[in-house]
Amino acid sequence: MLYVATVHYESPRWIEIQTSYLRRYLSVPYETWTSLEGIDPSYSSFFDRVLEQRGPHAGKLNHLALEICHVAKDDDLIMFLDGDAFPIADPMPVVTEALEETPLVAVRRAENINDPQPHPCFCVTTVGTWRSLPGDWSLGPVWPAVKGRLVSDVGANLLRALELSETPWVKLLRTNGSKLHPVFFAVYGDIVYHHGAGFRGNAMSRVDLKQLKSDLAKRKKQHPARRWLRAGVGRARSSFGGASGNQWKETMDNNNEQSRLIFEAILAGESDWLARVSDSVVLEQSS
Repeated sequence: MLYVATVHYESPRWIEIQTSYLRRYLSVPYETWTSLEGIDPSYSSFFDRVLEQRGPHAGKLNHLALEICHVAKDDDLIMFLDGDAFPIADPMPVVTEALEETPLVAVRRAENINDPQPHPCFCVTTVGTWRSLPGDWSLGPVWPAVKGRLVSDVGANLLRALELSETPWVKLLRTNGSKLHPVFFAVYGDIVYHHGAGFRGNAMSRVDLKQLKSDLAKRKKQHPARRWLRAGVGRARSSFGGASGNQWKETMDNNNEQSRLIFEAILAGESDWLARVSDSVVLEQSS
């Protein structure tokens, strides 16, 4: 049996999409277990089990796994999926091959400033492995990111458990381009799509922040007179201190607009949405 653990929070917008793609592509018997905090209870009908939960995302995933492990056998599988992620092909051939080599297969978002950890947008392992590690999606251990600044993220404790137990894992990397966005709107291993920031209206990644800081540093090195000529009086004045805020808003607005257009294409069942995302074709509002 395959147990799918996924968390939806405050918005049901991805529920019908995710569950329909699971039905379409999962080729083995499975059950869906979820959390629906802040979502109308009527959406429970899309899942096999709904658990009442509160708290951070990692804790909800851990709780789902805990409850699944209570009823499942060691050789059953747990598939973790972010609420805005779903298979775009039958993932089981890739999963089966990976688990013949290692006990765990998961997305690794190397494009997110070289994140090293398994990511819960897609991860599959056996119940026995999750119990024995033990599995834990919590933040904790850190690694260097922008300019060596130490960060942690969901999956940090799981990475450390794998390291300490010398357990290898298969890493699914991004297989579509990054023209749409360096982190969001990603296809991994040609089997799973992860929208990224699908439940937020402030779509920003660490890669965005790195680029904004780099752009601001370049502007500060320019001679003020050159900024005056290139940008005009008002923009030149703002570039000394306030332009970073304008750039932040512009980047976030662009990310949010692209997110909206892709989501609407998926929701409408447009046949070419995946090809456009896979080819990194920037979506535009139709006239």
